[in-house]
Amino acid sequence: MDVGIFGCGPWIGSDWASTAEHECEGVIALGMRVLAIGSGGVGTSAALIAARRDFFEAWVCADYDSPRARAVVDRVRDPRFTAAVVDAGDAQAVAELCRAHAITHVLNVVDPRFVMPIFTGALAAGCDYLDTAMSLSRPHPEQPHREAFIKLGDEQFEQSDVWESSGRLALCGIGVEPGLADVFARYAADHLFSEIDEIGVRDGANLVVSGYDFAPSFSIWTTIEECLNPPIIWERDRGWFTTEPFSEPEIFDFPEGIGPAECVNVEHEEVLLVPRWIDCKRVTFKYGLGDEFIEVLQTLHKLGLDRTEEVEVRGQRVSPRDVVAACLPDPATLGDKMSGLTCAGTWVTGSGPSGERREVYLYHVADNDKTMRDYGTQAVVWQTAMNPVIALELLASGQWQGAGVKGPEAFDAMPFLDLLADGYGQTWSIREH
Repeated sequence: MDVGIFGCGPWIGSDWASTAEHECEGVIALGMRVLAIGSGGVGTSAALIAARRDFFEAWVCADYDSPRARAVVDRVRDPRFTAAVVDAGDAQAVAELCRAHAITHVLNVVDPRFVMPIFTGALAAGCDYLDTAMSLSRPHPEQPHREAFIKLGDEQFEQSDVWESSGRLALCGIGVEPGLADVFARYAADHLFSEIDEIGVRDGANLVVSGYDFAPSFSIWTTIEECLNPPIIWERDRGWFTTEPFSEPEIFDFPEGIGPAECVNVEHEEVLLVPRWIDCKRVTFKYGLGDEFIEVLQTLHKLGLDRTEEVEVRGQRVSPRDVVAACLPDPATLGDKMSGLTCAGTWVTGSGPSGERREVYLYHVADNDKTMRDYGTQAVVWQTAMNPVIALELLASGQWQGAGVKGPEAFDAMPFLDLLADGYGQTWSIREH
């Protein structure tokens, strides 16, 4: 078990968490103290974004790879930031590291396979929790492309009562998609529509990575997981159900010069989150992946290289998916080779405030040239990382508060969107169709 170098006794339930000051063998916490687990592209971007804000007093960058965590701290060059080592798959190690640093909030920015141990460790240490992806799904054993079985986030929502009774908040899916897309859905429901027919998240980009035939701009582990699993759809009269991967292709015209792209169904958390808090008739998620990207993923599946179960190779046990990830470039290192825009947005149809037919697309576009110039990180990971930092600031100020397991749409969208624009200098837009 790997933990940080400091040690302290256990917190008792949530007794300490309701006060402004927490003590632990010389560590005194007067404000928000964040443990960010994962020092890859999103973790690095989150640290660089947070370093420009003053809502927290300490930020611990933790990773299983000590040099990687240290590299983030060295890059930020801010005394509030420190590095630590942790095994994200060990809930006890996560809890001990939280106690050692008097952590108040755990930010999970690693692959979703580690959601449950981090989620569990945060609660055990009496911390609030945020993530950008939820606990993994498992397909129906007999009808995987028709019936939902264990859905994204099910393991977390099963513990909502425990979190609520402990007075702790697990804010799940607060990246960009899920995350900002859900905030857009909440805003549309509260301010733009009297009745909603469909909420459909649509993601597209015109990013190009020079020098590579195939180089995903996000974690390939996560990309395989969400693209090759049976996509999930929600309808009011039917509930959640699944379809074939890459089903129901449609052409969606993305804004700001990205243009038309074919989008297909993909498994994503928004479909599991939105219907829990927003009244609508249908929820979908579609990616503009492109034919070549889909063909690569389908080939990996045919060869069994998408599998997470370990196989033996020359006496060594390895996961085929981990091998694929190891053979591809680290997305965090691609920024200087990338160009173009990435768009995250929420398409909503229904009736406007006066009953008129309405169709809008709420969106945010990140320009790789700008994120590289301003932060030195590529657009996709930067756009993901911005949103949990904003959410942490809203929690620190008390503008967002709650207990239990919740999604972004459980909160008022306006404080988030105001801070996004006024505090973080980001433009978000509404396109009327």
